[in-house]
Amino acid sequence: MNKIGAFVRIVRPVNCIMMGFAVIVGAALVRAAHISSVHVLPNLLAGFLTGFFLTAGSMVINDVIDRGIDAINEPNRPIPSGEISLRQAQAFAVLLTALGFGLALILSWQCLIIAIFSWFVFTAYSLWGKRSGFLGNLLVSICVVIPFVYGGFVISKGFAEASSIFVSLAFLANTGREVTKGIADVEGDKLKGIRTLAVSFGRPVAGEVAVVFYLSAVVLSVLPWKLDLVSFWFVPFVLVTDTGLVASSFWLLKDLSRENAKRIKNVVLIWFVVGLIAFLAGTIG
Repeated sequence: MNKIGAFVRIVRPVNCIMMGFAVIVGAALVRAAHISSVHVLPNLLAGFLTGFFLTAGSMVINDVIDRGIDAINEPNRPIPSGEISLRQAQAFAVLLTALGFGLALILSWQCLIIAIFSWFVFTAYSLWGKRSGFLGNLLVSICVVIPFVYGGFVISKGFAEASSIFVSLAFLANTGREVTKGIADVEGDKLKGIRTLAVSFGRPVAGEVAVVFYLSAVVLSVLPWKLDLVSFWFVPFVLVTDTGLVASSFWLLKDLSRENAKRIKNVVLIWFVVGLIAFLAGTIG
């Protein structure tokens, strides 16, 4: 049972579910008249699982590459703790990635191209992007927003123009979270030569940059409602997300310690989930 638990933890299931759900949201934002209702549910399921498996595979790849860093920053992770061997993790990553690509191919060749692009971006981040610091943060955010684009191709043949605002919101908020993670991991990142903003310029500067991204997302969140791109049901959920991001910004600037930064990055993940629900709720009515 401990081994099974380790395999569950290494994929970070919350992240996987969020990426799968983001695909559903991206699909929901497409209001194309030519969509065939016969294939909607099977395609949505395949789209969700594509996002889930590719994210899971990427998480394992990240842990394989970062096993030395995790031995310092996160010694209880499955690989550095010895719960999962390096060879087992590598085989698991191959299996999860193959499942994701297979499902994408079943949907369409466009979906497969997007899936492969997403995998390459995340792998590039894991191999060298993370060491570049802020550029690596941007690469991760690209991976986070791709599911919104992918969702449009899951049930249609294109990307809904209205989705661009939602993609921008997710990109901004996630970049803030990535910078916050750098604040939490300063010690290990210094030893490994990873040039995050916190390492290069100090925690206060990194905290300010993270807050700029969080608050930019809050400001941009009013546009979907103002431009009449969503229904009223978007409003109550996005207010929760916005309030959470503002509060998290305040708490982060007040306390830039490693412990608080780790707490903030986890709390922001909750605001992401509520934000995704807001996007989906906004398609109702």
